[in-house]
Amino acid sequence: MKQDKDLEALVRQRIRGLRVARGWSLDELATRCLLSPSTLSRIETGHRRIALDQMAAIARALGVTLDQLVESDADDDVVIRPYCNEERGITTWLLSRDSNQTVAKLRVTREVPEDLRVHPGRDWFTVLSGTIVLRLGERTIMVGVNEAAEFSTMVPHAFGAHGGPAEILCILDHEGERSHLGPASPLP
Repeated sequence: MKQDKDLEALVRQRIRGLRVARGWSLDELATRCLLSPSTLSRIETGHRRIALDQMAAIARALGVTLDQLVESDADDDVVIRPYCNEERGITTWLLSRDSNQTVAKLRVTREVPEDLRVHPGRDWFTVLSGTIVLRLGERTIMVGVNEAAEFSTMVPHAFGAHGGPAEILCILDHEGERSHLGPASPLP
C-alpha cells in the first residue's frame, strides 16, 4: 500500500513539474488533456486519485509516455554499479542500453581467449587505460590508451588485456552485447 502512495506522489510531482517547466497554467494543461482545472488541481495536490485514463491523457498532453511518468526514482536508476564476472575476466558497467545498442565500460583482466567468435554487426571500443590485444582472424592488433578500434564482427574476433588490466568504453549492437557481455550480464 505504501508503495502505491509513494508512486502516486511521484507521478503527481512529475505532472506538476513538467507543467511548470513548460510554463503552463493549470487551465492550459487541463485544456490540453480534456480535464477540468479543478480535477487537475486535485490530482496534483493529492486530493484525488489518478485514474489510468486521466494519466494517459495528461502524459500525452505533456509529451511523455506513461512509462516516463511512473518509472522508478530508486538510486539504482542513478548509480551504475559494476557487475564482476571473474570467470570471464571482465567487470562491466552498463552505461546505456536501448533496443539498438549498448554502451558499456569494461575492465578486462583476462588474456585474449583462444576461442574467436563471430556475430552479425560491428563493434567499436576505445581504450581508457592499459592495452587491449584484439585478435581479428589471423591478425593481432595492439590498441593502446586513447586509441579506438571499429570492425566487422563477421570476422572471427576476441580481445583481452596485455600486461595487466585494461579499461575500455564500447558500443555494442544487440548481437555484440550477447556475445561480449554474455548471458549473465546485468539488466538495467
